Amino acid sequence: MCGIAGILQIDPNSYYKEHLKKMADALSHRGPDGEGFWQNNSNSILFGHRRLSILDLTEAAAQPFHYLDRYTILHNGEIYNYIELREELKRKGYQFRTQTDTEVLVAAYDCWKEDCLAQFDGMFAFAIWDEKEKEFFAARDRFGEKPFYYIYKTGPKSFLFASEIKAFWSIGLGKGFNKKMLFNFLTIGYTDNPTQPDETFYEDVKKLPAASFLKIRMQPDILIEIEKYWDIDVEEQDEQISDEDAITRFHELFKTSIKRRLRSDVPLGTSLSGGLDSSSIAATICELQTTNNKLQTFSAIFPGFEKNEEPYIDEVTNHFSLQSFRTVVSDEEIPSLFERIVQQQDEPFGSAGTLPQYKVFELAKRNNVKVLLDGQGADEILAGYHKYYKWYWQELFRKRRLISSGELEKTKKIGVNEKFEFKNIIASLFPDFASVFLERQYLLHALKQEDLSKEFVHLQSKEAYYTTPTIFILNGALYFNTCLHGLEELLRYADRNSMAHSREVRLPFLSHELVEFLFSLPSHFKIREGWTKWTLRKAMDKTLPSAITWRSNKIGLEPPQLSWMQLPRVMEMIHEAKRKLINEKVLKPGVMNKKIRPSGAYEKDNYDWRYLVSAQFL
Repeated sequence: MCGIAGILQIDPNSYYKEHLKKMADALSHRGPDGEGFWQNNSNSILFGHRRLSILDLTEAAAQPFHYLDRYTILHNGEIYNYIELREELKRKGYQFRTQTDTEVLVAAYDCWKEDCLAQFDGMFAFAIWDEKEKEFFAARDRFGEKPFYYIYKTGPKSFLFASEIKAFWSIGLGKGFNKKMLFNFLTIGYTDNPTQPDETFYEDVKKLPAASFLKIRMQPDILIEIEKYWDIDVEEQDEQISDEDAITRFHELFKTSIKRRLRSDVPLGTSLSGGLDSSSIAATICELQTTNNKLQTFSAIFPGFEKNEEPYIDEVTNHFSLQSFRTVVSDEEIPSLFERIVQQQDEPFGSAGTLPQYKVFELAKRNNVKVLLDGQGADEILAGYHKYYKWYWQELFRKRRLISSGELEKTKKIGVNEKFEFKNIIASLFPDFASVFLERQYLLHALKQEDLSKEFVHLQSKEAYYTTPTIFILNGALYFNTCLHGLEELLRYADRNSMAHSREVRLPFLSHELVEFLFSLPSHFKIREGWTKWTLRKAMDKTLPSAITWRSNKIGLEPPQLSWMQLPRVMEMIHEAKRKLINEKVLKPGVMNKKIRPSGAYEKDNYDWRYLVSAQFL
């Protein structure tokens, strides 16, 4: 886990090592254990690295890493199956001088070229310069756990890349704000563009999309080619698989994923929210451990808040005799904490949920735990959110099985009050029409946002980024949130918050083998008898306390944002943000006279929170 930065240039006099050094210094929090720089003889290729040592702590594993007198690599992330790949490559004649996954990665590239990406179980963003072919190759993991940003300049022609946008700012590049992204964030809350996955909040800054690789040939010009290397077949499902086989296979893949993500040469622990996902990880780690050392867990709690999950955390820690560390976000620290997170995130964030997450990683750092496993991704691949009920019910209605399945009644019986209304029937029968209608409604809603100045709205293309799944089954909705819109946003928050404290976060639910298997299962393996995440619940039924396995109240890491927004200093900050947005001609002057409307972390129209956040980046 590290920070990477680099420059490719036609004119060797455009940028020098001092520029690269500034970029790497801006990423020092990502890699406090060392730094390294390299440039080729012509000064057309410059690589910089900040190291966070996780595997092979020796100097032999330092980066930029050179291999076969041909390749130079920068690597951020982990290849979890590097041990298995190293053995396979040894059988092919490759030799290794380190115990790091980076050497395995570059050897795999030499062996299979871009097809090596299919071999990796991991989270990664890496860049390789091939001196023999004069070719640059970069790739990003399947779900976008690790970041890769770039700027392509046409005069003089150059290509700059880095782990975080602030690296470009350090040399005076990439500050121009993307007003269309701002418009969409303020109106519908999107922090990305699902129709154009390379877009960011800054006009000149692009990101390499998840599950994609990038090639550049330097002669006679900088020629960029981007290609997607992985996708999920949403509609190909195994209708014959039995419950027993599905649960057994899931359990095997889940344990394999966790076992690989426990590989570390530094202390390791796990986050624990009290929910099903993080509890399942903690329980499985305990099952796999061969030592008597108590697993260290890290949690955020909210004493006095109705959605405080501390009783569930107690249930898990007591059941497995875990070592539990907990942190509280005090009202007094909210303003300064918010400012620190703004400095780390580089782009707007949709709720105050980032605050307790930041504190959890800070807590791990205080206790010298460098790697944390976390449950992110489970909600998207296992239908954990209540919004997925309607997708399942619409699918059943289309198949004329909704009433006979009893799913509506069973869901109510466990205390979940989701509704299936006339509009859902229409969506079931005419999904294409429903999608167009919804997109049109969201656009009209965005354009009618009364706080926005007419000038700001007029400057936009009048095209909201809101879009819906194009495959009208539950798996289609899960695919949309896993691969197109939703999950990557959460992964960005986690990456910046963890790396702010030089901690590595690993996500067992995002093993691509596990994800592919879950998408091969029909919908009733995700939701059944009213229960979301049915397969996970059944797999953990004999391991976790039933109070955890069969919880029906979905909370997640939800903080008391509504009360935080009522704090005097936070209200002052919101007023200051509004004033700034008015000066930028984004908001109407009359907005200053409107009463601030505090909102919960996941309320639909939390406009004042969006004003507060977005103003920090202008």
